[in-house]
Amino acid sequence: MLLLGMGGCTQFDVLLILRKARQAVTDCVVELEAERAAEDPKVFTRIHAHFILTGKGLDPKRVETAIRLSAEKYCSASIMLGATASITHDFDIREG
Repeated sequence: MLLLGMGGCTQFDVLLILRKARQAVTDCVVELEAERAAEDPKVFTRIHAHFILTGKGLDPKRVETAIRLSAEKYCSASIMLGATASITHDFDIREG
């Protein structure tokens, strides 16, 4: 549930930031992969978020900035999980 919460939080942030930047984003999917510690408490140790964004003429620099702002400033779930886990991000843009 924690991981799903992070995915929803960061997805919402990215969509909001891109729409404020007047980017014509129509869809955003976040695929998450994670590893947990072998010993109790089995905290997350590594999380990777792969964003798949669909829209017309999306600017890759603005997408990258939106993801970074979410991770570093706005998504409290990412910031909390980042206390124990290394969190990485990447993205694909699809025209549509």
